[in-house]
Amino acid sequence: MARLPRLFVPGMPQLLLQRGNDRMRLFADEADHERYLSDLREAARESAVNIHAYVLMPDHVHLLVTAADETGAGAMMQRLGRRYVRYFNDRHQRSGTLWEGRYRSTVVEPEAWLLACYRYVELNPVRAGLVSDPVHYGWSSCGHHLGVGQDPLIADHPLYWAAGNTPFERQAAYRRLLDAGSPPAELDAIRYAAHRGWMLGELPAIRPGSPAANRRGRPLPKGRPRRLEEAAPADNPEP
Repeated sequence: MARLPRLFVPGMPQLLLQRGNDRMRLFADEADHERYLSDLREAARESAVNIHAYVLMPDHVHLLVTAADETGAGAMMQRLGRRYVRYFNDRHQRSGTLWEGRYRSTVVEPEAWLLACYRYVELNPVRAGLVSDPVHYGWSSCGHHLGVGQDPLIADHPLYWAAGNTPFERQAAYRRLLDAGSPPAELDAIRYAAHRGWMLGELPAIRPGSPAANRRGRPLPKGRPRRLEEAAPADNPEP
């Protein structure tokens, strides 16, 4: 079956996932983490991509971004991949691929899902048992969002800014969101969309000729199509 093109909707965020090949460790030490973030910052700038949230896990990376155009996220990941793999292989005296195929992505409906994705990304280390409080994990954007320090990589989405009129109010509101945790249904929905490339939320009306016009946002219904007479409602449906 032919692979669907990546879904892109202008102005909408994207949740990106990239795994290490065969679940290998992507970062051996602090220097590797710092280099990845430096390469990510440069690749994002060159590709006109805003980074809203991120987490560097031992064997995978999550990024929540908004790209200026349909090529932005792909260009960023390509630049980042080439630079970091070259660095990693040279430093650790290895060769070959570092990534498990191409990165995965899903478009996020901001009003319904953006802050849920912030939370999903930054609670990864807690779900993995690496820390009990996400602010204690050094390789994510959580510290930035809770006021521990300013992260030059982060360009927050307007909906995060709308969480409060002052930095203190925004940080307190976000802390409450993190403390509430991600409900199981929310986790399932994000994981399903992220791994399969479907829209997370409702796909807006797409104007003809736009990048998303020829790409559906949801999987097709399972089973054979219903015949017209089967699909038609009965004259006197039961209550």
